[in-house]
Amino acid sequence: MIKHLMSGGLAAAIALVLLAAPAAARDITHAMGVTDVPGHPQRIVVLTNEGTEALLAVGITPVGAVKSWLGDPWYDHIADDMADVTVVGEESAVNLEVLVALEPDLILGNKMRHEKIYEQLSAIAPTVLSERLRGDWKVNMALYTDAAGAGEAGQAALAAFDGRVAKLHEALGDALKDKISIARFMAAQTRIYFKDSFSGLILDEIGFARPTSQDKPEFAEEITKERIPEFEGDRLIYFTYETGDGAADSQTADWTADPLWQNLDVVKAGKVYPVSDAIWNTAGGIIAANLLLDDVETIYGLESTR
Repeated sequence: MIKHLMSGGLAAAIALVLLAAPAAARDITHAMGVTDVPGHPQRIVVLTNEGTEALLAVGITPVGAVKSWLGDPWYDHIADDMADVTVVGEESAVNLEVLVALEPDLILGNKMRHEKIYEQLSAIAPTVLSERLRGDWKVNMALYTDAAGAGEAGQAALAAFDGRVAKLHEALGDALKDKISIARFMAAQTRIYFKDSFSGLILDEIGFARPTSQDKPEFAEEITKERIPEFEGDRLIYFTYETGDGAADSQTADWTADPLWQNLDVVKAGKVYPVSDAIWNTAGGIIAANLLLDDVETIYGLESTR
């Protein structure tokens, strides 16, 4: 089977990895079916940014991980913990040669990203894929940590996060009536974000309202400048996906200088907040989620719930 999937030295290397696979296993049900995984995997490779944070949060450092969407190669908020981790490509472009050389005993990924290479991944090591991304980070974390043999620790970390949300909800009081608007700027593109997004889900859990134009069970939508009035709200939070060439920063500067933006009541009231794209959107995991709560506390002048 391996030779049909890959050829040459890579196929031979995979065969060696399979011979060295641990015997003890347990069944994990995931997006692609049921897979036997080691009871206590020691060499885990993770292929999503959210999955990386799930492992780090329960004290597991992967031997390999996909590059962060921002950073060189890791987000600033996880860089110290990832110093000795090998980069295995990107979420949408996994480097199988590097991955197999790490001799993993478990691979964690996502169906949206990795369904097409699932058979190849499974030929290297037991592979567990979550179903969706976007607003499913909690469901995915429970799956990843369970597969990694740290299910109880994963549930404890999620419960601690839920406890913070409950405390924050109580502390906010009447401020929960605020309608929170979310904007994202990228190179030559601007999006308005809805509730099936990382930040949208967390804001909903806290109990914030959303502007009518954003109160949808969907992900996001690219918009033109004529729709800037849809960013109106009691608070406006925006983040910029800047990869280093300055194009996204230019998009941000252009839009925020536009008369339609400047004429928003929320802008005139001084209730606009630039935040980290990594924290509010791209990282998508529990570490970023806790940092997002920190930001909300800062915006509203509240004591930390950590």
